[in-house]
Amino acid sequence: MIIMNLRMIKQISLLIAYVLAIYIVFPNNAYAMHIMEGFLPFNWAAFWWLAMIPFVIAGVRSIKKTVTLHPSLKMLLGMAGAFAFVLSALKIPSVTGSCSHPTGVGLGAILFGPAAMTVLGMIVLIFQALLLAHGGITTLGANTFSMGIVGPFVSYGIYKGAKKLGAPLWLSVFLSATIGDLMTYITTSIQLGLAFPAASGGVMASVIKFMSIFAVTQVPLAISEGILTVLVINILSAYNQKELGFLGVFTGKELPIKKQGVKA
Repeated sequence: MIIMNLRMIKQISLLIAYVLAIYIVFPNNAYAMHIMEGFLPFNWAAFWWLAMIPFVIAGVRSIKKTVTLHPSLKMLLGMAGAFAFVLSALKIPSVTGSCSHPTGVGLGAILFGPAAMTVLGMIVLIFQALLLAHGGITTLGANTFSMGIVGPFVSYGIYKGAKKLGAPLWLSVFLSATIGDLMTYITTSIQLGLAFPAASGGVMASVIKFMSIFAVTQVPLAISEGILTVLVINILSAYNQKELGFLGVFTGKELPIKKQGVKA
């Protein structure tokens, strides 16, 4: 099992290194990550902080329950957080005060559910704000709501819905990660539109403007994230069948490698 986990980590690391290499070869001048520190008016920053808290509390309970029942899942949980951290740190400048980037939250939402990913997303955003000066503490609530709440819940809903409709595993995962990423940027556009309504057309005109600018960079990023998430799920299904069975992600017959099917 240890050898399998090491091989799994190695393959996922190579995938992430490949993505990093693309961004190194094609560098971009970076603005602040997510919605930058101090960019939102105080009332909106406070509103999103308050809106975030109930989801974080539910997420802490979800994670506690999962690791209590299955302590062996701790490493997989950490991997989901690291995946989100690395992908969301890859940024392309977009509208003033923000940027486009993959989110990486779809993977964690599929594996552990959206509530758990809310906590992981918040932790990722805290580390980026403190260590990389991306985002900020005042805007943590807004950034967590878009990337750590809306993104994971949409990803989870899309994945479950696609599976119920009989979609193949790869398509369910791809749609989950891609649409979850897109909904994150749509939520950010709404947050910016509410905080900075256009002089002509008000909030709706502002939201449309932000969304149209974001779309240029976010759509290809979302598709790329969907493909990468499918690859990671395939690796996990090859080396972590038992853990995925605990999580109820797959039934044995859905696993690409059928050495030992584990029913949810």
